[in-house]
Amino acid sequence: MPTQQSLRDALVVVAAVAFAVAFLLFEGCTPTGPDGDGNDNVPVNDNVVDNENVNDNVVDNENVNDNVEDNENVNDNENGGEVPGLPLSTFTTDSFSGSGNCSRCHNGVTDQGGNDVSNDTAWRSTLMANASADPLFLASVAAEVEHAPALRETIEDVCATCHMPMARTQAVADGSGTAIQDGGFLDPGNALYEAAKEGVSCTLCHQIQSDFVKNPAGAFSGGYVIDTDASAPDRALFGPYPEPQFRDLMQGSVGYEPVFGDHLEDAGLCATCHNLFTPTLNAAGAVVGEFPEQVPYSEWRASRFGRGSPPERTCQDCHMPLADGEVAISVIPVALAPRRPYSQHDFLGGNVFMLRMLRDNIEALELTASTVNFNETIERTLEFLRSEAAELAVEEADLVQGNLTVRLLVTNKAGHKFPTSFPSRRAWIHFTVTDGGGAVIFESGAPLPDGSIQGSDSDETITAYERHFDLITLASQVQIYEPILGNTDGKVTNVLLRAASYLKDNRLLPEGFDKGAVGADVAVRGEAALDSNFIGGSDLVSYMINVARFNGPFTVSAELLYQTLSYKYAQAILVEEGDLIEQFAALYEKADKSPIQIASVEVTVP
Repeated sequence: MPTQQSLRDALVVVAAVAFAVAFLLFEGCTPTGPDGDGNDNVPVNDNVVDNENVNDNVVDNENVNDNVEDNENVNDNENGGEVPGLPLSTFTTDSFSGSGNCSRCHNGVTDQGGNDVSNDTAWRSTLMANASADPLFLASVAAEVEHAPALRETIEDVCATCHMPMARTQAVADGSGTAIQDGGFLDPGNALYEAAKEGVSCTLCHQIQSDFVKNPAGAFSGGYVIDTDASAPDRALFGPYPEPQFRDLMQGSVGYEPVFGDHLEDAGLCATCHNLFTPTLNAAGAVVGEFPEQVPYSEWRASRFGRGSPPERTCQDCHMPLADGEVAISVIPVALAPRRPYSQHDFLGGNVFMLRMLRDNIEALELTASTVNFNETIERTLEFLRSEAAELAVEEADLVQGNLTVRLLVTNKAGHKFPTSFPSRRAWIHFTVTDGGGAVIFESGAPLPDGSIQGSDSDETITAYERHFDLITLASQVQIYEPILGNTDGKVTNVLLRAASYLKDNRLLPEGFDKGAVGADVAVRGEAALDSNFIGGSDLVSYMINVARFNGPFTVSAELLYQTLSYKYAQAILVEEGDLIEQFAALYEKADKSPIQIASVEVTVP
């Protein structure tokens, strides 16, 4: 009579054969998807998010300035024509497997509404999938190495931990090097080149152990744990559903055992890389401390969304929206029971600038996403920003004795600061007043074609910065929500490894954030700390303009603009030397530097 082990072994063999047959069928019958790009994508519907009128006098302001991105739709690739991406990688290492191996069963998945919710279709055009190809990331690494060449090995290892995590984790397990440049992971001859190119992929996130995730302080800055001692077919691959189905099929096909892991739905999973502390160097190049380079998890914990147990909303709730109803998460086997809820792998963020740069350079950067893929992700991202990031409202608009006074309320709808994460990001208010004849008589914060902001001190002088305002009376004053880094000498720096503190951090706070009670890592810095109108969830900023010389009625227009890469941060990188910096410089020169309009409002004052 056969033993339990022999039955198990037989099932694994059968599963492997079944998978091989399925693979042949898959390869033979789907050379191109419905849109002809080889990625089997179903385009999403056009979505336009309009701002609701606050009252009869408040209307949408769709185009205040020609330099502001029109977010009503996403056009075809400006470089002309649709470009197909490369096939997904099918590499394997002792611990990891390429996304192409996963997509053979998890492609072509639809929800109850008939929408394509396949993991690979959404993921391949995200910044997660392209974490290692991001030209700004690579240029930033090269620039930091230029500033601290003695720490090159450490810099590249730390950066690879979250941008090339499979390659780096496997290299550590194998006892090999973790360099990025000069024969490192970027070299096609490197044994882990394919693993590095996959960025943050399936078998990285789904293998992260529950260690520290529930209380992730010890796992910040890339401290996730992967069991590299496990071997196929018993490597645990965690999923959010109890009692995984057809374990043996998956073990036989790709060498992973599906295991229930509720920690995949915990925000602490994201915190392992998205709460990052970097070393601080003094002027002599010695490490003298650490700096909270980006801490959105800690910001969320200080908000009303993250304080509860369980929390009200997590990272996954916002950045991985749920599919419509039940979803059979794999097309093989056909008998797989549908599951719910199903989190789509959209990984929505706010980096439209980089998504467009990637889309416009698919072939040069050897990416797996097509033009169609990127346009769909860009469209979803724009909709996400317009509907979930922030709002503008006119609280008061009065004309008294020739002085026009406007009180503008900016509300943060996100569960963390806005902007958040990498300190190259900023948002600001573009505010204009026109007279009865339509002439502009006052303008603050006009975006310029080169990516700079008119009136921004930091864009005019890289060692200066624009202060926070409660009241604006001059066109040269601009309300910019941003982090400004300070070095160990208390001066402005744009070098991450020299950052010791924030000289200014007036990024919009999430609702429930008590700026007087939070820790130093997320504290408000600069004049905003003393501004009683700058509170958890909003900022109330006033404008007072003398219009006595002009004829009304006066039209007040305001828009909240957002930029992933500030002008000053870009310039700080572009002055450095190196192949990766030159690559970024060439792409940046031809890139669209228009900011994204997050919200807008317009009111007429008689």
